[in-house]
Amino acid sequence: MSPSRRSPAPDKACIDAVDLARSVAAEVGRPEWVGAPLDPEVEDTRLVTHYFTCLDPAYPGWTYAVTVVRASRAKDVTVNEVVLLPGEGALTAPEWVPWKERLRPGDVGVGDLLPVEEDDERLIPGYAQVPDSELDAEGVDQQMVWELGLGRRQVLSETGREQAAERWYNGESGPRSPIATAAPARCATCGFLTPLAGELRQMFGVCTNEYAPDDGKVVSLDHGCGAHSEVRTPVSKNDPAVPVVDELGYDHIVFDDTAELELVSSDS
Repeated sequence: MSPSRRSPAPDKACIDAVDLARSVAAEVGRPEWVGAPLDPEVEDTRLVTHYFTCLDPAYPGWTYAVTVVRASRAKDVTVNEVVLLPGEGALTAPEWVPWKERLRPGDVGVGDLLPVEEDDERLIPGYAQVPDSELDAEGVDQQMVWELGLGRRQVLSETGREQAAERWYNGESGPRSPIATAAPARCATCGFLTPLAGELRQMFGVCTNEYAPDDGKVVSLDHGCGAHSEVRTPVSKNDPAVPVVDELGYDHIVFDDTAELELVSSDS
């Protein structure tokens, strides 16, 4: 077992180089930003780090650290490095997060490229690689082949479909959005809905009403809005009603038998 390493003996010249360390810290920052000296730390033989409180308003809780060194048999002390170190409660940058975890929907802009990893669980290999020339020669339906994934290197996996369905259904184009709860009817009965292809057609379609807020977007079948195809202009209640004249009915009048009726001639 190797003997335990002894702590290096403090070098007096390096310990006393407080003014040198302060002047270097002032050059890096400003003289008024270098505060009171703190306890120095002996790093190694003839290697000492001096600490000063940082008074810069932009760096509360930080400390200037100036490391000085003296070469063997040398009389002068020189500066090795000077840095700012964060202390307890110091304002620091958040922990670095890989770009893949920082990425959010809508971050990809014009000219941006978003690489897809080879093991992306949302994708699986296509069923086959069929040249267009062979398809044309055999007369295969190009649209059918495209929907099945033939000719594409990768297609959407079951996991990818489930993630997309959950994201769409729980989003603003799902049944729980405010506009859907106030809608007069569901998208499933709207003439402007175009169903998707494949399994997703059971739950989703694309809105094609240019006046609807979801035009060109995927919506759930139980979504809805005020631009439904069955909405009609309501009858105005302010229009006066047409009078109805009863020409067939009559009123039954009962006269008192004791009353004397006087016939009045129209000539009188």
